[in-house]
Amino acid sequence: MWRRRCFQALGVLLILSPLGIALLRPPAQAQLRHEEQLAIVIDDLGYDRADADALATLPIPLTVAVLPDLAHSSEVAERAWRQGREVLLHLPMEARADTGRRAGVGLGPGMDDAEVDAVVGAMLETVPHAIGVSNHRGSRATADRPLMEALMTVLGKRGLFLIDSRTTTATVALVTAQRAGVRVAARNVFLDNIPERRAILGQLELAALHARRSGATIAIGHPHPATIAALGEGLPRLEAQGVRLVFASDVVQ
Repeated sequence: MWRRRCFQALGVLLILSPLGIALLRPPAQAQLRHEEQLAIVIDDLGYDRADADALATLPIPLTVAVLPDLAHSSEVAERAWRQGREVLLHLPMEARADTGRRAGVGLGPGMDDAEVDAVVGAMLETVPHAIGVSNHRGSRATADRPLMEALMTVLGKRGLFLIDSRTTTATVALVTAQRAGVRVAARNVFLDNIPERRAILGQLELAALHARRSGATIAIGHPHPATIAALGEGLPRLEAQGVRLVFASDVVQ
């Protein structure tokens, strides 16, 4: 009789026998299920405590994007962090609908590195524990390459990653971040453009389909009652189907 020894390493099974070494890879479906990752980001927190209270009812990994300089920004970010959530600075940026530079709008074309650094630094002071940034609005700002290059310099220096909310198809944020070596990912699905439970459940299924096809996806929603209800109903079903819920930091590259 011959002896057989098996070693599992890097997803490959090695079988040693008198006939030599055979390489047996796990079934493709097993590999696919391991890669079906879904990150849920909840935007626009910081206006009041009620939104944070509602999210606390969801025992799932959630990434929360907190707007700066609001009455409850710091409190909400601190509470989310203590609950084991992941915190992002939801960085306001100019949109195409804006007419001229508005006070307090955040980042906009024409700002240099020093201005961007000062704005981001001041906003981070009001959102403790932020480990990354996502854009709030920003259809004009994220399409402006010089501004995005300045932002990536700041994010790289501070060790922050970027989630591009993709509020415009003209965005250059993703490619600019990649060229600058800043970890980045882009939003794939908006959950609640139609803030109704049934529609949101459909968007969750769309996000799961994208995760199955591409390995990982980011879905962005808001703390609407319908969104929270749909997440509580739909996410356990997706998990049972093999979709793994993760934080935004797990899918940035």
